[in-house]
Amino acid sequence: MNKPKGLTPQKTLLLVLFLVTVWGINWPLTKLALPEVPPILFSGLRTLIGGLLLLGLAMRYKEKLQWKRNWPVYVVLAIFNIIGYYGLQTIGIGYLPAGLFSTIVFLQPVLLSLFAWLWLGEQMSLLKVIGLVFGFAGVAVISSGGLEGSLSPLGIILAVASALCWAIGTIYMKKKSAQLDSLWTVTIQLLIGGVILSVMGSGTESWSDIHWTPSFIVILLFISVFVIAAGWLVYFKLMDSGEASTVGSYTFAIPVLANIFSVFLLGESVTIPLLIGLLMIAVGIGLVNRKRPVPVPVKQQQACDHRS
Repeated sequence: MNKPKGLTPQKTLLLVLFLVTVWGINWPLTKLALPEVPPILFSGLRTLIGGLLLLGLAMRYKEKLQWKRNWPVYVVLAIFNIIGYYGLQTIGIGYLPAGLFSTIVFLQPVLLSLFAWLWLGEQMSLLKVIGLVFGFAGVAVISSGGLEGSLSPLGIILAVASALCWAIGTIYMKKKSAQLDSLWTVTIQLLIGGVILSVMGSGTESWSDIHWTPSFIVILLFISVFVIAAGWLVYFKLMDSGEASTVGSYTFAIPVLANIFSVFLLGESVTIPLLIGLLMIAVGIGLVNRKRPVPVPVKQQQACDHRS
């Protein structure tokens, strides 16, 4: 595994495992919760609660907020990472089969690598390109079981827009990371996005349609704490410490875990496409993170040969 700068390999591994696990289980948990709550209000609630939880912690470091300097950055990140990504996702998934929609959304690592190459100057090797193609193809194979049904042009547009928002928000976050405090950045974008999504939901949906059952409350709190608050903090930390394209490649593992968790939580079956896709994604991540050999200067090599 390529070690992001400033993190030990062990800590990097733990953070990556935590992130893909909680973001993977988010999909089946969301599916379980949606019969109890309208989608936009659900997006607003979970992001707002996550932001409020982090606000209590962030207030201990008020001097790091730097609102006058950073408020435009906070607003842009909220628009792309929260309103755009979550809002378009929850609306668009109603227009397409879930497998196809998730496949399009997970164009994000490919778009992320492209934007990182164009805007951040990250290297784009042939192995990295092949790895990204393998990873996305693996996601497509896993999602192939959900490709039946009519295809809505609006649904496709919303899925692509959701992936674009996530990729652009991530690149912008990394580009501005030197002037930002990670805790305040996640907190403010969640609060801004949560308020706006809640207002939007209030105008188009009804709060009385929320069924406050014990299972829904547990799911809402779990997603708010671990998926939204902690997940975005970890994602920001990984992006801030390493290459965007490298970190992005690990998100290919999210639909794999989502399918595995769905087997246990939703009673879905293990399929051949899932196993094939898992292998393809593993190969893709390995290629993206493969270290290129460092060339040894000729004189140094000759000296080594002479000593031997």
